[in-house]
Amino acid sequence: MASNRRLRDLLLLAAALMLSASCAAAADFQYCNKGRHYPVKVSGVEIVPDPVVRGERATFKISASTDKSIVKGKLVVDVTYFIFHVHSETHDFCSGTPCPASGEFVLASEQTLPSFTPPGSYRLQMKLLGENNEELTCISFGFSIGFIAPVAII
Repeated sequence: MASNRRLRDLLLLAAALMLSASCAAAADFQYCNKGRHYPVKVSGVEIVPDPVVRGERATFKISASTDKSIVKGKLVVDVTYFIFHVHSETHDFCSGTPCPASGEFVLASEQTLPSFTPPGSYRLQMKLLGENNEELTCISFGFSIGFIAPVAII
């Protein structure tokens, strides 16, 4: 009896650790043009939760730095699903990041995907354009939308 209870407790602990590890993840990213020296350097991309859950809020955080002072700009986001372009949006850079931005900063975007969004692998490309539409950085990274919502273990 005690060994069954201990086994159950160990299984619950393992499941809780697996769920907490899957709630946030650093995503691998690539620069759009690997040979180009962008004025804004990206150091990391974090997706919470990972995989993204349909119908629930997802946060994309991009850590970056620059030697420039960015006083105005826009973020251009394009999303593809396999080879199909499925979404585009443009944001004012200074609405999500205090301007002027220089040194280290974080770009954060929150999205709630519709519940009918197909599960699978997606690719996001993000360009940061400066005051005169010059490309300050451009990265792309993959993310997944899960098949089902995770269930909390009680």
